[in-house]
Amino acid sequence: MKEIELKMQGEIKRLTNRTFKFDERVKEGWFSAVYFLKTCEIVEEYKPDNLVTMQFFQKNDAVLCGSDEAIALIKTFAKDPNSLEIHSLKDGDKISPFETVLKIKGPYQNFGFLEGIIDGILGRRTSVATNVYHVVKAARSSGIQKPVIFMGDRDDHYTQQAGDGYASYIGGSTAQATHAMNEWWGKRGMGTMPHALIQLFKGDVVEASKAYHSKYPEDDLIALVDYNNDVITDSLSVAREFGDTLKGVRVDTSRTMVDQYFWRNPDVLGTFDPRGVNAELIFALRDALNQEGYDHVKIVVSGGFTEERIREFEGQNVPVDIYGVGSSLLKVNIGFTGDNVIIDDEPEAKAGRKYRPNPRLELVE
Repeated sequence: MKEIELKMQGEIKRLTNRTFKFDERVKEGWFSAVYFLKTCEIVEEYKPDNLVTMQFFQKNDAVLCGSDEAIALIKTFAKDPNSLEIHSLKDGDKISPFETVLKIKGPYQNFGFLEGIIDGILGRRTSVATNVYHVVKAARSSGIQKPVIFMGDRDDHYTQQAGDGYASYIGGSTAQATHAMNEWWGKRGMGTMPHALIQLFKGDVVEASKAYHSKYPEDDLIALVDYNNDVITDSLSVAREFGDTLKGVRVDTSRTMVDQYFWRNPDVLGTFDPRGVNAELIFALRDALNQEGYDHVKIVVSGGFTEERIREFEGQNVPVDIYGVGSSLLKVNIGFTGDNVIIDDEPEAKAGRKYRPNPRLELVE
C-alpha cells in the first residue's frame, strides 16, 4: 500500500523516505552549498552549544507543496534529528506572501547544511502545485470542471517526474502521462496514441485506432486526429468506424499549422488567428460530430495550453471536454528562503528579516 493511502486513512501524518527515496549522498553534503558545509564545521568547533530557529517563506499567494518531502529529508539526514523541533504547514495548504511555512529549532550544525536543499524542494514543488492549481481553476471557469491531464514528461528531466507528478496531484490534476508521475500518489499513467503510431500506419488514423483498440480493448479509445492536419475529416472517419466505442478525439495541431478545414472554408477566415488548436476549429469539429450523431465523442485538446489560453477557451464556451497541459505547468517561479531569526531564544536576524510566528504551523511528531 502506498504511503499516500495510509496518510489519507489517517494512519500516518506525513509521507516519509519510503516514498521519496532520497539520494544517500545528501548525508555527505554532496548537494549542499559549500558555504553551508563550512559554516557547520565552524559552528561545531566554536559555537557547539548554539540553539537557532530557522524559518522558511516565499513571496506569493501559492499552494504549498514539498513540506512532507522537506521534513522527511530532515528526519533522514540531519545529525541527531531528535534534537530538532519542527513545525510545518501541510502540502495543499494555501499560503500567503512572507508566511512562515516551516520552522526548525535546534543546533545549527545538525541541520544547517540542508537549508538550500529544503529551499529547492519547496520552491519546485510549490511552483508546480500552484501552476496546476491555477490551470485547474481556469478549466472550471465556465461553470463545469474540465479534467486537466498533466503531460509534462517531454518538458521535464525524467528524474523529476515522480515529484512533479505528486505536486501536480496536490494542485488538482489526477490524470498524468507516465507511471513515474503517479509513483508517489497514484497507480498507473494514462494515455492513448502518439503521432508515431499513426506514422507507422502510413498516416491512416482509422487503421492505427483499430490496432490500438485490438491491443488495448479495455482502454477508452481516444483517437489522435491532427496527424494529417485535417481533424474534422479524420475524426468523422474514426467515428464512423467505431461508433459508440470511440470515446474521444484529441486535437494537437501545431501552432504553425492551419487546419485543412479553413482552406476548404475560406469564408470563415479574417477575424481570428487560424493557426494551431483554435476556438473556431473546435466549434466546427463539435458541430460536425454532432451532425452525424456522435454527440458522445469527447474533445481533448493539447499543445501549448496555459492558464490564460484555457480561460480564453472557457470564456467563449469552446466545447472542450479535457485539456492536456505540459510545459506551462513546470515553470519554477516561486523561490523559498530560509532565515535564521532566533539564537539562544533571543531575536537575531539579518536586517530586514525577523521572526514571523504563524499559528497555523503544526508540531511535527
